Amino acid sequence: MTATDAVLGAPAERREGREKVTGTARYAAEFDAPGRAQAWPVPATVARGRVTGVDPAPALALPGVLAVLTHENAPRLGEPDDPTLAVLQGPHVPHRGWFVGLVVAETLEAARAGAAAVRITYEAEPHDVALTASHSGAYVPESANGGFPAVTEHGDPDGAFAASAARVDVEYTVPPLHNHPMEPHSSTAHWDGERLTVHSSSQGTTAVRKELARLFALPEDRITVRAEHVGGGFGSKGTPRPEVVLAAMAARETGRQVTVALPRRYLPAVVGHRAPTLHRLRLGADTDGRLGSLVHEVTTHTSRVKEFVEQAAVPARVMYGTPALRTVHRVAALDVPTPSWMRAPGECPGMYALESAMDELAAELGVDPVELRVRNEPEAEPDSGKPFSSRHLVECLREGARRFGWEDRDPRPRTREAGPLLIGSGVAAATYPVLVSPCVASARALPDGGFLVRVNATDIGTGARTVLAQVAADALGAPLDRVRIEVGDSDIGFAPMAGGSSGTASWGWAVHAACDRLAGRLAEHAGPLPDEGVTADADTSGTADAESPYARHAFGAHFAEVTVDTVSGEVRATRLLGVFAAGRILNARTARSQFIGGMTMGLGMALTEDSTMDPVFGDFVERDLASYHVPAHADVARVEAHWVDEEDDRLNPMGSKGIGEIGIVGSAAAVGNAVHHATGIRFRELPLTPDRVLTALLEHGHPAGMLGT
Repeated sequence: MTATDAVLGAPAERREGREKVTGTARYAAEFDAPGRAQAWPVPATVARGRVTGVDPAPALALPGVLAVLTHENAPRLGEPDDPTLAVLQGPHVPHRGWFVGLVVAETLEAARAGAAAVRITYEAEPHDVALTASHSGAYVPESANGGFPAVTEHGDPDGAFAASAARVDVEYTVPPLHNHPMEPHSSTAHWDGERLTVHSSSQGTTAVRKELARLFALPEDRITVRAEHVGGGFGSKGTPRPEVVLAAMAARETGRQVTVALPRRYLPAVVGHRAPTLHRLRLGADTDGRLGSLVHEVTTHTSRVKEFVEQAAVPARVMYGTPALRTVHRVAALDVPTPSWMRAPGECPGMYALESAMDELAAELGVDPVELRVRNEPEAEPDSGKPFSSRHLVECLREGARRFGWEDRDPRPRTREAGPLLIGSGVAAATYPVLVSPCVASARALPDGGFLVRVNATDIGTGARTVLAQVAADALGAPLDRVRIEVGDSDIGFAPMAGGSSGTASWGWAVHAACDRLAGRLAEHAGPLPDEGVTADADTSGTADAESPYARHAFGAHFAEVTVDTVSGEVRATRLLGVFAAGRILNARTARSQFIGGMTMGLGMALTEDSTMDPVFGDFVERDLASYHVPAHADVARVEAHWVDEEDDRLNPMGSKGIGEIGIVGSAAAVGNAVHHATGIRFRELPLTPDRVLTALLEHGHPAGMLGT
């Protein structure tokens, strides 16, 4: 075996790991310079209305306060592509938490004190923040997020449902959810004449530069955006957010370098959230469990600022074979913050509802839940009719069942007890689309025998640097330690964001192409390399984004074991297991990390994460990590991630599929199905908090001894 034989797929350690654990990795708010100022936003305190008066004097009188920006004196911006970025441009307040001011000061403490001292008066208007399935303002949009049609239909789903031997007609509710990355949204901006440099906590610098150019009427080549290290995003940093605009605005007004780091409690109102989704599922099947009809209808909310429609019914168009199918999205525009992407948008809440309904159908039929899914395996993608480039869901289900010990499971609910604990197990399937976008990259062979690869990827904690170096080393036929890689700089060239589980496929395609060309040039080169080395560039426009005749998706199977405490109502996950089919795994170590991270995030969705919209104040109640509970290591005793070997040459040169989101998609449903198996009670609203579970246990009359009374 040569030094390069096992580069791609090997569990290489993260290249930036030492920097992160030693604290030398610098994030967007940590770029200091002499005279740097700090800024703190002023959020609106009404749910809807307009600003009628601003008194900045109390703030300006405080020591260290440099400026107070409001709609009355802030610079006028160009028309943004994203209306949520039109900050301080007018008196209108579309929702509580909308920024109506910014205080710039010498220190963070002075800026915070100044923001509290600004006096804003409002004229409040009636507001509506309550989503219901029958909301009078709900409408069918032209399309859902991602450009998916809002409605699809084939066959006669209503007639087929009525004629089915077994029927399930159920409703599920997923509350608003919040991304809450470890690093809050932050940006540091500096102007040098008409040149702007920004360090931003963003999932993509190309998009940030493009929007800043539009807003500040600058050519893009006068703007540099860097995102060298990003402490998570989960979708909330996928597009530019208000803090980067405020930082650039304040830096221009004060002539200082300015940092804006949003307080965590402000995030739910200004950086997007997973919108609540109300689901109705109707499944009809014959006595063997083969679907004859599938109807998935979703109602969600959007803001009045910008339409965003969670595409939660889309997974039903992919998963199971049925001659009759209808999917519908409805949305109500409310006086709420604008929802946006959150890890596996659409697939995550949609598959929770679908996979829960499939479990209910299995119970109705008396069919094993794994077997029911296998029986409904489609021959082609149900919605488009395209053949799958590869689909190994059945293998995932079978392998997961083997590893989990599924055959030893008693299918009857409430059959396993350990003192006051009820024990259950559940399963769910998962899917996520293969997405890819054009990108540019360059590769240079250096006289010292090393290589420099540059691509404007963003490493948000996934190990992108490491995996892209492996792609480069594989294409060059070089040892991994000879490849140096630079990422996170808009000056490198355009690149898509880290999102949609598409980053590695998109960036890696360009890196592979550049390195492949460089390898060809080196093969033709005689003698020592020139001092500047030999370079090759690649641009995958027209190839990476070419239409494919295949339906391309990753698939997976989730298994969960839980205990339900009949005294407290607490649900604990004792085991999570996932088996995935995601093309070629490019780095076993980082892939396992991504799968496990997604599964754990799905556990939070199932058991702990809940956001309540206060109907009176128009505000999310749980706005920090003291009240919005994300899972930690101690919340699951055992998490396992495995994958099946999958070769697919219809994807990209690496044969890889995205892995960042497939891990979360079926996790919540598997946990919910396990809770049903443990208790015999079907919960149709997340999360499964102790109060909700204990109330249901009491209502269903569990024996007094089990309840500790």
